[in-house]
Amino acid sequence: MGRLFGTDGARGVANTELTCETAIQIGRAAAMVLAEASHHKPLILIGKDTRVSSDMLEAAMVAGLTSVGADVQLLGVVATPAVAYLVRKYKADAGVMISASHNPCEYNGIKLFNGEGFKLSDSLEEQIEAIVLDGAEQPPRPIGGDIGHVSTAKSAAEDYIRFVASTIDQSLFGMKVALDCANGSASYTAKKLFTTLGADVIMIHDQPDGVNINDKCGSTHMESLMETVKRFHCHLGLAFDGDADRCLAVDEKGELVDGDKIMAVFADQFMQEGTLKNDTVVVTVMSNLGFFRFCEEKGVKTVAAKVGDRYVLEQMLAGGHRLGGEQSGHIIFLDHNTTGDGQLTGAQLLNVLKKRGESLSKTASVMERYPQVMVNLRADSEQKKQFETDQKIRILVEEAEQKLGRDGRVLVRVSGTEPLVRVMVEGKDFDTINTLAVQLAKDIEARLV
Repeated sequence: MGRLFGTDGARGVANTELTCETAIQIGRAAAMVLAEASHHKPLILIGKDTRVSSDMLEAAMVAGLTSVGADVQLLGVVATPAVAYLVRKYKADAGVMISASHNPCEYNGIKLFNGEGFKLSDSLEEQIEAIVLDGAEQPPRPIGGDIGHVSTAKSAAEDYIRFVASTIDQSLFGMKVALDCANGSASYTAKKLFTTLGADVIMIHDQPDGVNINDKCGSTHMESLMETVKRFHCHLGLAFDGDADRCLAVDEKGELVDGDKIMAVFADQFMQEGTLKNDTVVVTVMSNLGFFRFCEEKGVKTVAAKVGDRYVLEQMLAGGHRLGGEQSGHIIFLDHNTTGDGQLTGAQLLNVLKKRGESLSKTASVMERYPQVMVNLRADSEQKKQFETDQKIRILVEEAEQKLGRDGRVLVRVSGTEPLVRVMVEGKDFDTINTLAVQLAKDIEARLV
């Protein structure tokens, strides 16, 4: 994690931490680095989510990019995975997504993709950071006709919808699904996508006003979707986050089906079909212990990456694996897209259920989820550094692990996107792990002064 870019781009409170000035500098530095790599005048796409600050930061990015001579094509409001796909389709040199994903509206972020639709490598991000923060190089200042041009991709959302729909090999007619769009990017595409596929849809939280993105809705607040599924007798519900790169589900009983269970469904189906590449799924160290037990029983191999979909992707590329993701609902289908894609995940999940003719509750029962307790501790940058070097904290964690043995585990880590240290304990007995998590969090908090 760098000084400007975290595990998922540059992020902060818009207009104070992530300012227009910073966005312009990122734009200028990114255009310079990408031009050097491509050896021609770069074309860069910009997408955004629905939060009120996205227009402001989009304008700043346009100014920065064009001032260095890059051409810009505006995609409008689209999902993050749409940017990753459209970079390839439009043969652009890079893509920018302005979004803070699942965070509240006051936050925003800048995510950068290369011409193949992958998030920029650490080395390229470090080059951009060196230009922005250290003045390592001075971006050029072209004049006249060498300044970048700006255009609009009017069919961006439609092109993305067609792409996702093309990954399904059957009609979803007869399936009734509730869609929670988090008042974010999916509000512009989800209804048309799933109706095009033949499903009957019930829409909630699809009326963005600039400030209601992720507000008590979407994949971080599942309660209203659970109620909607039961009220309208849906086969299932799908919840996206603000930029629609995540998807969580609710079964017909109104019960949560998280990213681990969704990946278990796919792994089980693909193993039966003989299409799970290398018989392997890439997950993170945060995946539920029940997922690893499921994989042991089914003969599925697992690779556990650091938390963050970029690290899942790194392991997928390194090992030639095609399915990976996170408990939070970032699921990557490398046969289709280069990043987590919520609407693609939802469509693929419906496709599996349609093939099996089963309810989601039955299909997802292939995996037993172990109880898991998460305690978040506020931690500024200095406290995060202290956490990384405090040996007493390491001893506290090891002692907690010894108490659980093979029937549980402890994971304590610094968040890459928020000012938090996360304490996670899981095991078979809830009371045991809850007591252990609360006490461990108190002990760690006492160390972070």
